[in-house]
Amino acid sequence: MSWTMPAETARHDRTWMAFPREGITLGDTDAEREEGYAAWTAVAHAVAEFEPLTMVVDPSEADRARRMLGSHIDVVEAPLDEFWMRDVGPSFVLDAERPGVLGAVDWTFNGWGAPAWAEWQLSAELGRVVGAAAGAEVVSSLLVNEGGGIHVDGEGTVLVTETVQLDPRRNAFADKARVEAELARTIGATRVVWLPRGLTRDYDDFGTNGHVDIVATIASPGRVLLHAQQNAAHPDFEVTRELRAHLSEQTDAVGRRFEIIDLPAPETLKDHEGFVDWSYVNHSVVNGGVVACGFGEEKADAAAREILADAYPGRRVVTVDARPIFARGGGIHCITQQQPAVTP
Repeated sequence: MSWTMPAETARHDRTWMAFPREGITLGDTDAEREEGYAAWTAVAHAVAEFEPLTMVVDPSEADRARRMLGSHIDVVEAPLDEFWMRDVGPSFVLDAERPGVLGAVDWTFNGWGAPAWAEWQLSAELGRVVGAAAGAEVVSSLLVNEGGGIHVDGEGTVLVTETVQLDPRRNAFADKARVEAELARTIGATRVVWLPRGLTRDYDDFGTNGHVDIVATIASPGRVLLHAQQNAAHPDFEVTRELRAHLSEQTDAVGRRFEIIDLPAPETLKDHEGFVDWSYVNHSVVNGGVVACGFGEEKADAAAREILADAYPGRRVVTVDARPIFARGGGIHCITQQQPAVTP
């Protein structure tokens, strides 16, 4: 078998999400919980304008989910605790040697390094659950990894961060060679581009320790969209400049230097927890469209839509308020997972 992971810009059969359930991530008060339900639902409705969407729902939330989602969104019931589908679900792949065969890479998931607060044991099973529901062959992996920790170009290039796949809380005995070998086996990576780190907020207790999908993405082969913090008062001002310098020296799977397109951060620097990691990079590419993060800043949100429309020609860019999602630890890309179309 020769598994390859298509670019997110390739045609999708559908997108997968997971509906929130009560717990530490959703919030402690009724108002916080309602805000979370509404934010996930808003993203689901935005995605469903472009392509089919299936929502995995814990049985305890089945009635609420069906009421809020409506009949046009498919529901699959399965036990879950965390509901960041990009991370808890599988990464879908195709078999280059067997046309029409869909694979689902079931990464080992341990709650982003098994922090004391995380409830993840139920969702650790969703790679297989979603893979089976999609009719895919499950590709088991012992690598502790999350979908938000990789970005591919569909031609063999994958972006990762040293602080995720080499995190000793995830993979205590891993080195770059072992990680690269597993990425070659599971997603067909022939060129692994290692970024040294992610954004500052992502290293807090509730962060992922540096997921790439909040800082950089490959919009098309050879073109990278990079988060650009332009205010020197924010610690990511230096971080994103260091990442830009690092990426400018890298090449992709076919030897191209990357064209780097800055995607400026919104103006807001802090929330009640400290410096924010609000990022327009954390968008979801769908059939004919892009579902972009919005942060309540009309000028910055509009500028991001313009850059994204240019980076993804022919796609309609829509904005969904992502502040309630970021307040819980991620963005729109983090809660969605594309299933590529299969060609017979």
